[in-house]
This record gives sequence, C-alpha cells and structure tokens, in this order.
Amino acid sequence: MKMKYFVIALALLSLYGYGWKVTEINMAELFRDFHLVKPLVKELAQPDLLTREEETQVAEAPFFLSQNPTEKSPQTSEGARLTLSRQWGEISDTVAVRGVDMKPEATGTLYWVNAIEQEFPLGTFATDSSGSFEKDITVPPSARGLRQTVKAVLSWEVGGWKVSETLHLTFDKMVETVFLALMATTFGVLIALPLSFLGARNLMTGSRLGTFIYYGVRTGLNILRSIEPLILAILFVVWVGIGPFAGVLALGLHSIASLGKLFSEQIESIDPGPVEAITAVGAKPVQIVFFGVLPQVLLTFMALSFYRWDINVRMSTIIGFVGGGGIGFLLQQWINLLKYNEAGTALLAIAIVVISLDTLSAKIRARVQ
Repeated sequence: MKMKYFVIALALLSLYGYGWKVTEINMAELFRDFHLVKPLVKELAQPDLLTREEETQVAEAPFFLSQNPTEKSPQTSEGARLTLSRQWGEISDTVAVRGVDMKPEATGTLYWVNAIEQEFPLGTFATDSSGSFEKDITVPPSARGLRQTVKAVLSWEVGGWKVSETLHLTFDKMVETVFLALMATTFGVLIALPLSFLGARNLMTGSRLGTFIYYGVRTGLNILRSIEPLILAILFVVWVGIGPFAGVLALGLHSIASLGKLFSEQIESIDPGPVEAITAVGAKPVQIVFFGVLPQVLLTFMALSFYRWDINVRMSTIIGFVGGGGIGFLLQQWINLLKYNEAGTALLAIAIVVISLDTLSAKIRARVQ
C-alpha cells in the first residue's frame, strides 16, 4: 500500500515538474521587472471620473539652426512672452529661456517643436509671483529643418467639478455592452431550448431515429462550443462589419452551444416518474415535454439563462477588442493610445456591472434551488 502511494506521489511530482518546465515558470521575473508595471497600475487605479474646466496659456519663440535670423519672438495670448538668449545655433548648444507676463506661481512644460511639427518635451518650469521664469535648455538632436520653435505651455483648472467626458462615454458603452449580452443570451435561449430536448439522452434514445438525432445534436453543440467567441467575433466582424451586431451574433452562437449542453444535462437528471406516468396514458411527445419535463426544469433553465447573461457581459469585453462593439472596443482604443486613466474608468465600470449581475444571478439561483 505504501509503495502504491509512493508511486502516485512520484508520478504527480514528475507531472508537475514537467509542467513547470514547459510553462517556463520563473518566480524571480515577478520581482525583477515589477518597477516597469508600477506606473501602469498606478494610472489604472486612478480612473477619470470627474474633471474641471481647463485654461491654457502658450508662449512661443523661434529658433534657427546655423543661421542668424532677423525674426523676433512673437507676443502670444494674454501678453505672455517668451525670449531666448540666442535665436540661432547648433544641436547641443545651451540656450537660456525666459518667460514673462505669464500666470503667476504656476507650473508648466517647455517643448521643442521642429520644422516638421514634431513636439518633444524639454522639462518643466515654475513661474514666480510676477509670472516670470528662467530656464536653460539644450538644443535637442530632434531639431530638424531651419526654423524651430520653443514653446511654453501653462495649464490650470478652473470652476467646479463635473462628470468627465470619459465617464459619459464609458456609461454609454457599458449600457451597449449589457444589452449586447442580453440580446445574445435571448437568442441563445430561444434556440438552445428546443435543441436541448433533442440532445437529451433519456428522451431521444428510445428509437434508432431518436438516437441518431441525439448524437447529431450533441456533436454539433460540442463542436460549436469548442470554438472561442473571440474567433466567432472575428468571423462576424468580417461578415456584418464592426459593431455590436457582430458581438451579438458571436456571443449568441456560443450561448446556443453552452446553454444547449447545460439544458440537456438538466433534462437528463429529471425524475422519470412523471414522464412514465404521462407516457402510460398515451401522451404524445409534445405533451410529455410540456407536462412531464418542463415543470421540473423551467426554474433551473431561468437561473442558467441569467447566469449566461452574466458570462456574456464579461465575454463581450474581450470580443470588443476585435471590433465586436461594447465597452471592450473602447477599452482597446484607450490601451493602444496609452490612456490608462481612461482605461481604468472602463475597467471600474466593467467590475461594477459584473459584480452587480453576479450578485443578482446568485440570488436568483439560490431561490430556484
């Protein structure tokens, strides 16, 4: 007996040892580059929920490469002026920048704008009580063309807090996501319900034709269930175009397969007594289903359908990445643009909706059990 347990333990150890090697698990990687992910997590944890009106003050001064110009620094908005200690020079030269008549005691950013309108930050500056500042900069290697521009930008918030545009957009897309999942679940239930009776062993294997139909339906459901909704979404995006309709079709098709399997398994576990009693008095197949089977599984079907809606809300986030509509499409755009504060808003909305639906689903399933 001890040898048996030893062999089992050795087999499990070998199995997991090989799995550890194949999956290239390296726990040290979690700590070595953790600092790289900290800024990203920090921004995601600061969702863009509220905002204030923003005012901006800009001052510019021209700079020329390898030429002594006659052009003077322009005077910009609200009298703000920017002057340079020299207006021409080479890359790596040091230039003193002085700003006057700007917003007092504010912090801004200096930018270098080359001849092809590429903008590169040079650092921050702070104005004094009179609205002036001085800062030394170095002509960057990114300077291209003849005429360059040094730009100082000050931004500050005014007025009271209000709901951000990001939150408005997230709310609209979250509503779209919930109803996308609802429509997909509804289509799935309507088609999976009749298929589940054809895929129930206890109802269909009494004859050769019924057995053939049973295996055909179960095989079809298994094949369809093996295809990920993400792949289905890509196919339907090509078919019907980018948008929530493609998402509805992808999730609806996958819901048919999943619900068909779950519904048929519930039918197979019913009490055979009522079915046998109805059959004994000469009931037809449709009557057996309506009076012998449905009363036993209807509440469970409702709970499973609601749970599938909960699943579809979460899955719609992923299919949105390939153009399936909903909040996922918006989230993918923000991540690609490195707008992690906005992405954090979308993730927060997804979490709230999923938690709400999961809580409601759990309560419904508890009531019908």
